[in-house]
Amino acid sequence: MRNDDSSPPPESGSSADPDRHWFTRRSTLVVGIAALAPACLAGWVLTQALSGTGPDASRSGPAAQPASHSSMAPGQRDAKPGSTPTASPTTSPTTTAAAPAPAPAPAKGPLTGKTVVVDPGHNTGNFKHTDEIDQQVDIGTNRKECDTTGTTTNSGYMEAEFTMDVSKRLRTALEAQGAKVVLTHETGARPWGPCITERARIGNEANADAVVSVHADGVSAGNRGFHIILPANVKSGAADTAKIVGPSRELGERIAGNFARTTGSAPANYLGGGTGLVVRDDLGGLNLSTRPKVFIECGNMRDAKDAAQLTSPEWRQKAAQGIADGIVGFLGG
Repeated sequence: MRNDDSSPPPESGSSADPDRHWFTRRSTLVVGIAALAPACLAGWVLTQALSGTGPDASRSGPAAQPASHSSMAPGQRDAKPGSTPTASPTTSPTTTAAAPAPAPAPAKGPLTGKTVVVDPGHNTGNFKHTDEIDQQVDIGTNRKECDTTGTTTNSGYMEAEFTMDVSKRLRTALEAQGAKVVLTHETGARPWGPCITERARIGNEANADAVVSVHADGVSAGNRGFHIILPANVKSGAADTAKIVGPSRELGERIAGNFARTTGSAPANYLGGGTGLVVRDDLGGLNLSTRPKVFIECGNMRDAKDAAQLTSPEWRQKAAQGIADGIVGFLGG
């Protein structure tokens, strides 16, 4: 059998050569060291890399941290086994919170920069506060009640409900044209009123470009249609309408034409001579106004045919749009 050792075999009949034994042990040691060297070198390199030391440490940046080090994000450090940690938000000293989204810009339209005051006639709470609304107030030409209850349909639908609904629809239509709209009162905001003197003052203090008071009439059945009430030329006490008579008539005429066209309703058949326009000097809301102002009686709540229209949401939307179109025609040209 071939001996794999590279040394020559011992002479026949002689004992083992001591030098040969030493050479064999040295060779075995060299082979062992040679086998261990790569593993040691690899371990050393790995240790240097993990500890951040070694000749290239200054170029490789900070030492890597163990997985449990406190520099980990809270969501990573506290994650349960098997869960997917969520990264926590990182914020530097110079980072500022995102600004809130800006409010939608007001609508642009022919009424941009204009102010319209809408006065929903009466108040649903007036029926329960007759003592308060019966108090007398000065309207310039005389004294009269602070407010009234308004009328109802035969089925009990209140004028105050109707006027508030149409007024809110009107506000929406006008704001879509760019106007700033002020209501003299809102649903449930007050138990009764406001008084007719306060309603006039709200329009004056708002420096309104136009004021419309929304109403419905309550006369006997068979009397149908709408009409617009215009201020008379009044100068008495606190009332002086000289400056608003002309523009108020123009506003009323614009509303009358658009209201008839949009709703299909005819001018009143019981007053106004078929024009749909009536002049009065006994309404405090007109006498005390310093801004162009009209009242609109949208129909007769005591007539079954008119009442069917007034109680219809679809018709009330048309009514609001007709009034809005008249205001746009007056203010927007």
